[in-house]
Amino acid sequence: MALLEVKDLHTSFFTDAGEVKAVNGVSFNLDRGRVLGIVGESGSGKSVTAYSIMQILASTGKIVSGSVKIDGQELVGAGERVMRTVRGNRISIIFQDPMTSLNPTYTIGHQLMEAILLHTDRDKKQAYDRAVEMLRLVNINEPEKRMKQYPHEFSGGMRQRIVIAMALACEPDILIADEPTTALDVTIQAQILELMGSLQKELGMAIIMITHDLGVVAQMCDEVIVMYAGSICEQGTADEIFYNPSHEYTKGLMRSIPTVNTMGEKLKPIAGTPIDLLNMPAGCPFAPRCEAAMKICLRQRPAKMIINDDHHASCWMNVKEEKALGLVEKENKEGEESNG
Repeated sequence: MALLEVKDLHTSFFTDAGEVKAVNGVSFNLDRGRVLGIVGESGSGKSVTAYSIMQILASTGKIVSGSVKIDGQELVGAGERVMRTVRGNRISIIFQDPMTSLNPTYTIGHQLMEAILLHTDRDKKQAYDRAVEMLRLVNINEPEKRMKQYPHEFSGGMRQRIVIAMALACEPDILIADEPTTALDVTIQAQILELMGSLQKELGMAIIMITHDLGVVAQMCDEVIVMYAGSICEQGTADEIFYNPSHEYTKGLMRSIPTVNTMGEKLKPIAGTPIDLLNMPAGCPFAPRCEAAMKICLRQRPAKMIINDDHHASCWMNVKEEKALGLVEKENKEGEESNG
């Protein structure tokens, strides 16, 4: 049994303008000790998927349907009392901006101890010792002194280490890292990623790494999910995604990465803008921006197509069966006739 099972998850935000379908039928499994990367541009549904798992959505957000299980325990519909035992103990999250994750009016020690006292049965002395131990674990020097300081007295990299320490204080089974290095410079990014990698191996936890940085994915992840418009467009092992991308959106992301072979050349961005989630198209959501789009792409959404045992993608370009190829040819022919 997988540690985390997400099946056909649908999450929407109900606004004055209408229903925003932020997550549309997301399904994946996460095994113990594995690192799963979720990538895609802003607005693709990465963070909302994580917040749905944690059930920390904004007041207008709601899980419409689907299932989220940890060790077979259903979380959707379980209620706030159950979720309080899951958050921190079983699943922890690191948010994008550490400054907004920490209360500026309380010391670091107070906030670390509060999390430990809330989620474990330790007393104040044990919570203090655990907080100091966690600060030392994330390589913050003089932890006893740091316990008395406030968030504004730390650099961005140090604050991110404190947030990681807080997330790991209760030894969760799963750590969700929501773009943990976005606000940091390159040197500090490398240190934070190295720290997370070493802690993952030491503690044996599973990690969900949410990012738009494919370099982070290449360094950290065993498996990768590529999201667009709230749906999974491609999923597979990191090697499969990087060396055999099979969705046109993934290929576009790859082309936009600078490499040693593209020195002096202009990067090729993905043209256009993300679709309006209030008005989802009938066909493939990426079709309006896809250079290889066919008539069928605009009319019919592609099903999940198996590339191999470790890789699948939802793209008509992968159709190999004769029957499906005939459908594509028929759609293209009908489109040409109607235009003619």
